[in-house]
Amino acid sequence: FLTHAAHRSPGVQAIRAGGGTLTYGQLGHDATAVAHSLRASGVQSGDRVVVLSPNTITAAVGFWAVVMCGAAVVMISPQTPAPKLAWVLNDADAAALITDESLVGVAVAAGLTKLRAVIVAGPPSALVDLSHVALSVTLDDAVAAGSPAAEDLRVPARADLAALIYTSGSSGEPKAVMVTHGNVDAAATAICGYLDLTCRDVLLCALPLSFDYGLYQMIMSVKVGARLVLERSFNLPGQILNTIVHEGVTVFPGVPTMFALLARLPSPERWDLTGVRTVTSTGSALASELLAWLRGAFPRAQIFSMYGLTECKRCTYLPPVDLDRKPGSVGVAIPGNDIWLVDAEDRVVAAGEVGELVVRGPTVMAGYWRRTEETARRLRPGLNPGELVLYTGDLCRLDEDGYLYFVSRMDDVIKSRGEKVAPAEVEAALRSSSGVLEAAVVGRPDEVLGQAIHAFVVVEDRSQITPAVLRAACCERLEPSMVPQAIEIIDTMPRTANGKIAKAALV
Repeated sequence: FLTHAAHRSPGVQAIRAGGGTLTYGQLGHDATAVAHSLRASGVQSGDRVVVLSPNTITAAVGFWAVVMCGAAVVMISPQTPAPKLAWVLNDADAAALITDESLVGVAVAAGLTKLRAVIVAGPPSALVDLSHVALSVTLDDAVAAGSPAAEDLRVPARADLAALIYTSGSSGEPKAVMVTHGNVDAAATAICGYLDLTCRDVLLCALPLSFDYGLYQMIMSVKVGARLVLERSFNLPGQILNTIVHEGVTVFPGVPTMFALLARLPSPERWDLTGVRTVTSTGSALASELLAWLRGAFPRAQIFSMYGLTECKRCTYLPPVDLDRKPGSVGVAIPGNDIWLVDAEDRVVAAGEVGELVVRGPTVMAGYWRRTEETARRLRPGLNPGELVLYTGDLCRLDEDGYLYFVSRMDDVIKSRGEKVAPAEVEAALRSSSGVLEAAVVGRPDEVLGQAIHAFVVVEDRSQITPAVLRAACCERLEPSMVPQAIEIIDTMPRTANGKIAKAALV
């Protein structure tokens, strides 16, 4: 993708991050040179290289350099504490690390004795604490020392490992999804197709590049030759809207949590957001209140509600024309993939019935890194000899038209009074109440009930919405066994680095 974009449009701006910008020609040159430097340090095809950086030019150059040299990239959040970073470096058996000057201390604390090379974006003084590493060099020196000729690098095969994407595991220990070049190509091609992305687009990414949703914004922008504007975080929602206006953003990806924060800004009409033609959302179905706000704030935008897992990148998308016709749905299978639902005996369930979602297609992962048993549980024989399909662990419904509705994670079900309760259904009932911005439901141990249903809710106006009002609404919309025993109104939800609600913190 990058080599073609650099040859096709060398003078076109590829990326803006902070105060720095790179054209496609510069990004291609720098990434290729760093790829050669990695090779010279002993990094081989198939090795793993960690990129530890916020959303910066360093992260972009590092990502493309790693995949161009044939290694597998491991994008890690800069908020990762040293003990977890050490765990990831060891689990991935990383050969090299690319990071920023500000994160050298975290990297050193993690222990770098097994690494062949560390490349740091910063002055030579940033390398002082890295004397014990076989090779430590600044990013500028790596660019200067490497060859800018991409032709000297082996073009990876589709089956080659492109990335390890670490995701939370049910055991609490992160596990790495193995993504091939073929997976990335198939997913990027499908998503670019239904979003109709072109070289004329400007994408804003305030999602971390360590999150696959954020990472794919960069991959897709390079695939079509668009311009990418990287923001380090979503901590200042008003600044995000300023950036949209100032940079002429046309495509704005987010998650419901981000949109809920924007919806709380006073006087959104202060920003002219009519230049945005596409808004995408994933993580959960858009609540009716958020959808209404998005339509008002981005009056000319098509809104795509999407659903996926790291294990297959994207499962489904809801065409904008179906937002009102199929409320609550997460859509139909993306181009090139098939989906169906099965019961506990692996029998296909009928329309309207709940079953486990199964995904078939070229976006399905190669497996979990060094986790054979977990891989075997998720990847099982498919329709054709030798084919493996993904058993997602998600409970869903399909309607008569083939539109998918997420119900809950199989390991997220609350058992209360001997009956199983899907948190997502209770959350949907709470969000349907006027003035509710976000809702999260967890199970808490209870001697009588087994688990008590505890709901946390963020509202627009505490003076108008009380727990009693919300409980009455739940009694109207839910079976008695699904009504929360406790409803707590809070100011903001705890979030993971990817912007999702951190239910573990609520528990």
